[in-house]
Amino acid sequence: SRNTRVTGALRQPTNHQPIMPPKKDEAEAEPLLLGRFGTSLKMGLVGLPNVGKSTLFNLLTKSHVPAENFPFCTIDPTDARVAVPDPRFDWLVQHWKPASVVPAYLWVVDIAGLVKGASEGQGLGNAFLSHIKACDGIFHVTRAFEDEDVIHVDGDVNPVRDLEVIDSELRLKDLEYVSANIASNEKVVARSNDKEAKAEMAMMKKVQEWLQAGKAVRNGNWSNDEVEFLNKHLLLTSKPTIYLVNLSEGDYARKKNKWLAKIKQWVDEHERIPVVIPFSASFENKISDMEPADVKAYCDENKVVSMLPKMITQGFSTLRLQYFFTAGEDEVRAWTIQKGTKAPQAAGKIHSDFEKGFIMAEVTAFEDYKELGSDAACKAGGKNRQQGKAYTVQDGDIILFKFNAGAGLKGKK
Repeated sequence: SRNTRVTGALRQPTNHQPIMPPKKDEAEAEPLLLGRFGTSLKMGLVGLPNVGKSTLFNLLTKSHVPAENFPFCTIDPTDARVAVPDPRFDWLVQHWKPASVVPAYLWVVDIAGLVKGASEGQGLGNAFLSHIKACDGIFHVTRAFEDEDVIHVDGDVNPVRDLEVIDSELRLKDLEYVSANIASNEKVVARSNDKEAKAEMAMMKKVQEWLQAGKAVRNGNWSNDEVEFLNKHLLLTSKPTIYLVNLSEGDYARKKNKWLAKIKQWVDEHERIPVVIPFSASFENKISDMEPADVKAYCDENKVVSMLPKMITQGFSTLRLQYFFTAGEDEVRAWTIQKGTKAPQAAGKIHSDFEKGFIMAEVTAFEDYKELGSDAACKAGGKNRQQGKAYTVQDGDIILFKFNAGAGLKGKK
């Protein structure tokens, strides 16, 4: 007999039929989301020079990117993946003690600092902005700490002004792109009265007006057709953004800083979904070399916690990613999918043949599994559900897929 949760995913079909949801009179159109579709999406660390981006990147990914005290220390973008912390995953690992452990990962990119005028090529602006375009979401890092030994590119610390600079540069670059697109389509329309060019020009003019009003594309209330159009262009201000405020260790411990309220006000005014995470790179750096027991003692004594796990999980969620688990003695694994993924497509993450021959998914919610402690107990307690093709996989589901081997597999399994 096969293990029920990992290699068990290869089991042959039985006579059980999946529970099918009731048919709807009309299919509801789900709203489309801005951004690329995929699971290898990246969050880029963006901000002015010397705000703590490379230090934070090193802490998040435990790598060693230069983090020197002068502008443009980072020139080429550096990316790395970081495991997504999750106590549910840790519990499954402890429970099964498997031979193999595979967590979910978030890709993070360290992008060199932007400066005012970057959209016009100041600093190394054009290259840096293209690096941002290659990312799917933004960690916008701003500096709210005073330190005479760390140069500020504009001479003094003013995080609200710094937020404005980055916001403005990204918007101006989008405006430049949109305006060039409009000009190009105007020539096509003048020559041939092309309908597609006309439609694209009309949409781009709508986006142009939105940007000229000082608004980011991600904050617009776009229709599905408009989102589909925008996703062909991946504008810089369409990317979801999380604001990370770098404080001194003292301010972080006191949970006080003269700029925090002003930063929150600015973000609330500029974002439809405002997310601000205060942290201290200095504090995170200090505890990074400590033993786990010493970290706990230090954090308990000073009533502080590391913000790195929150950043990672929030970044993962912001990219509309989630995961389901397969678990057994051979392997405990988190499989990354996009929110809204149906069961057959989730099965396809494990193997394409699982999607082709999909019959059903045996699904147990993590909390039910933790409470009852075994597959047999979950089945006996009615907590193991058989789901069909229309099932939308939920974050943290523990799933066993059943499929028809003849639909795609070659040879015996």
